[in-house]
Amino acid sequence: MATLTISRKEFDKNVKLSGDISEKLMNAGIAVDTVNENEVILDITANRPDLLSVQGIFRHLQAYYGKEKGLKEYKVEKPEKNFKVIIDKSVKDVRPFTVCAIVKNLKFDEEKIKQIIDMQEKLHNTVGRNRKKLAIGIYPLEKITLPIKFEAKKPNDIKFQPLEFPREITGLQILSQHPTGRDYAKLLEGKNKFPIFVDAKGKVLSMPPIINSHETGKVSYDTKEVFVECSGFDFEVLQKVLNIIVTTLADLGGKIYAMELDYGKKVITPNLEPERMKLSLENANKLIGLDLTEKDLQNLLPKMGYDYSKGVVSIPAYRVDILHEVDIIEDVAVAYGYENLTPEIPKVATIGEESPISKLKNRITNILASVGLLEVSSLHLNTKDEIKKANYDFKDFVEVEQSKTEYNCLRIDLLTNILKIISQNSDATYPQKVFELGTVFGLDSKTETGIAEKERLAVGIVDESVNFTEAKQVLDYLFKMLGKEYSLEETENTNFISGRAGNILVNGKQIGYVGEIAPRVLKNWNINMPVVALELNIESLLN
Repeated sequence: MATLTISRKEFDKNVKLSGDISEKLMNAGIAVDTVNENEVILDITANRPDLLSVQGIFRHLQAYYGKEKGLKEYKVEKPEKNFKVIIDKSVKDVRPFTVCAIVKNLKFDEEKIKQIIDMQEKLHNTVGRNRKKLAIGIYPLEKITLPIKFEAKKPNDIKFQPLEFPREITGLQILSQHPTGRDYAKLLEGKNKFPIFVDAKGKVLSMPPIINSHETGKVSYDTKEVFVECSGFDFEVLQKVLNIIVTTLADLGGKIYAMELDYGKKVITPNLEPERMKLSLENANKLIGLDLTEKDLQNLLPKMGYDYSKGVVSIPAYRVDILHEVDIIEDVAVAYGYENLTPEIPKVATIGEESPISKLKNRITNILASVGLLEVSSLHLNTKDEIKKANYDFKDFVEVEQSKTEYNCLRIDLLTNILKIISQNSDATYPQKVFELGTVFGLDSKTETGIAEKERLAVGIVDESVNFTEAKQVLDYLFKMLGKEYSLEETENTNFISGRAGNILVNGKQIGYVGEIAPRVLKNWNINMPVVALELNIESLLN
């Protein structure tokens, strides 16, 4: 959730609404924090990054309340001479992708610059996961000589004056001396080379995801043309975020120009062509509980910024949240008006009861919490990079098709995320003792979906002197309190030290494993202390 503040004067000038403003905003699907005579404060959910700017809000409301309905078209001019970015192979291991554009004919003032910076930081913090996933740079074109090069250099070979800093310093010094450098230093920790954007004269534009250059990376009132780049790890996500930025600048009066990206093959960005998706009228009526007609959809969808014709929806290029037909159906409901829907109590009477697996989970939680373990909860998705760190074979994983993020594999275990959490908390006090109860996924041709789900428990303990015995003590206590018996047999496991791992057996059947994590796995996660862990299938404990 991000908060967006708009001056009341500017809001009233661009969105002419009568009556209860808060109610009108809520009806349009925008959560309201405050509306008073001075300002309008809105709460923007993470699924609508296109609304993280003042211009995005105005565009949405102007469509919803009838001023500019339907798909808003943005023209992208062809690249001019030297509108080019060369992507060097050296960035492959540090920040492999960038997408870029140029926007001309801009007229900035103090308020507009503030709004653009605010949007940039909100995108960093939401879609960009605090710049880990992507970073955005906006530069005054008058201070840059095209073409641009995106490359990686050794930190001490990089030297420029970072934004709002009095002198030139090296890339390594930026991480320790510049306030923003210190805030985001962890994103480049352990890298032999740092990524930089450099112009044709060798001037450094920025060192993403940390900081822009004070000379070439600071937009002012005199800036009429800007170079925009997004760099990160997922090309499709970068394209979507670039679309949000350039359409926002276009709504400020700018003219968008494409750039040629040289990855060894030519790529042109941005691409503002609308995506098209089929929409079933039957599915829409079933989910919302209405009896809409084709004509109704033709009237409702333009209120949300779409075009619609004969069962096909044209989706604006800046709508990064539309992943499935159901997302469009949700917008149909918003356009119809939740206030116009009549709540109905289902005509089915049932008596609820906690499932056996939920009861078991609660027992395990209480048992482990009683001996000082902290429960954690992680995402059901992993990245391919995280899978590599655990040395798993990719064929074992369920991969998400057309994923909009780098998290594109369903987790096959809990141990991977336990190690990730330990890695992310390396600056916390030790010992650290954590556990997670959750669902893991695997391929299974016998099921209808081809995917099998299993409920598991994982425990991780990290300390300077932790060993196999401590993990076994947790296992002993857990089984004792559950009134169950188990045995161990020595095994070899790619995640554990040879000779320091065992399979957990119940009634002669393997249900899990326990051991000391191998040093090479710890190195992959940048964990500098010993870790012991166990993981087991708790469904096997029900019978």
